[in-house]
Amino acid sequence: MSSSSIAEDLRRVAASEPEKPALISGGRTVTYAELDQLAEGVAAGLAERGVGAGDRVAIMLPNSVDAVAAIQGTLRAGAAIMPVNPTAKRERLADLLQRAGAALVLCDRERGPVAAQAAAEAGDLPWFDDLEQLSGRGTAPEVEIGEGDLAALLHTSGSTGGAKGVMHSHGGLGFVTDSIAEYLEMGPTDRVLCLLPLSFGYGLSQLLICFRSAATLVLEPGLGLPGRVVQLLEDEEITGLGGVPTVFQVLLSLRGLAERPLPHLRYLTNAGAALPTPAIEAVRRAFPNARLYSMYGQTECIRTCYLPPEQLDERPSSVGVAIPGSEVWLEDEDGNHLGPGETGELIVRGPHVMLGYWNLPEASAERVREAGPGKRVLATDDLFRTDEEGYLYFVSRRDDIIKSRGEKVPPREVEEVLHAAAGVSQAVVVGVADRLLGEAVHAHVVAQEGHEVDPLALKRLCAEHLEDYMVPQQVVLHDELPRTSNGKIDRLALAQG
Repeated sequence: MSSSSIAEDLRRVAASEPEKPALISGGRTVTYAELDQLAEGVAAGLAERGVGAGDRVAIMLPNSVDAVAAIQGTLRAGAAIMPVNPTAKRERLADLLQRAGAALVLCDRERGPVAAQAAAEAGDLPWFDDLEQLSGRGTAPEVEIGEGDLAALLHTSGSTGGAKGVMHSHGGLGFVTDSIAEYLEMGPTDRVLCLLPLSFGYGLSQLLICFRSAATLVLEPGLGLPGRVVQLLEDEEITGLGGVPTVFQVLLSLRGLAERPLPHLRYLTNAGAALPTPAIEAVRRAFPNARLYSMYGQTECIRTCYLPPEQLDERPSSVGVAIPGSEVWLEDEDGNHLGPGETGELIVRGPHVMLGYWNLPEASAERVREAGPGKRVLATDDLFRTDEEGYLYFVSRRDDIIKSRGEKVPPREVEEVLHAAAGVSQAVVVGVADRLLGEAVHAHVVAQEGHEVDPLALKRLCAEHLEDYMVPQQVVLHDELPRTSNGKIDRLALAQG
């Protein structure tokens, strides 16, 4: 097994510091030795069922000890993790399983009925709603894992809708994990609080970084109780907290936050969407001892750039420079490199660039090209500009994807659900700037002549068929939708109200 494989990190720390806390979740503290044993059981159970190198294992679990054990055990078995948002509905899960040719589904009792139906639709796949049922009693067979082998299939969506499976290698994830750990100055004394789902690349990276650094991960199911989060920061002596704008806006709404002594908290990270400058200032006032890192990334490369905290005062709207060991630059539509002040597509080069999209060679070729041993070039499809010192500033996306709560929402998927509703003639979904969500999902609907539609009923319909973050916050009824001079629906006008 490659020494740089992310599958080996847990075993390595367990051998050197077996009694050190690896994970704190649900009121339970799990040592590195205990977590290593749980992962070994999952790996052995998968091997007993013929799951091995390159197979995709769907993991549909909320943040929990079981979720971490499933991830680590799958990697150890040589299979690829395929995290699925635990709020996914049957149709979504079945589609993902079929697209990926998944070998097996892991979930919990609450999600068992959904997993059972989806697994049946996807070809009678085996599924388990209890890791103890899966876990083997013996030792998992040793598996040789190369840096170029598939480690993870993370799903994202493009402007045309439909899930794309982003393929990441063991070497790529190992590289980006090392790079992030370097600029965050991570070490064994760190205790990181993760509120983001492990099905989200940002949340998954926090797990991988902790085990790479022999640190402790404090894992929460989300931000349902903000007061509890602040208490955890204090009680668990948290040194690092990763969030998206929603997380920080909710925490900032708590009274007396700045008066809470949090002497151990040394860094905060933000990604998923940019924090507005006033929010940056408020976060720094609320957490005066912590350094705030603004970051940018994509599922296709996990992390692209970061802003050193000492640059926040001078460049509060910048997302910084390339992460250590990688390169970035801007190109125009003809592939020419651009200079300071010019706007162009961000190009990324490094080992962390995805291998490509699963079973989508044409889409892969549009975004990725090889650039020497172990390095690939990614065309991000996002527009940026740089200043004279080379710091990056996000301008816009080329597609119409909405980023809400740090998740990507393809408008077409929401529109398809709305168009299926009785009485709906037209439906257009846009993102509207929102301090809490980054972008709020708004649906604009025109009813068929002679019909009436109920906005609340449409929201309920979306909740039945879509993941939680894709459900519109507002449904607005119109007699007709605004159009541009060439007759197309004016999405910009709708987004701007």
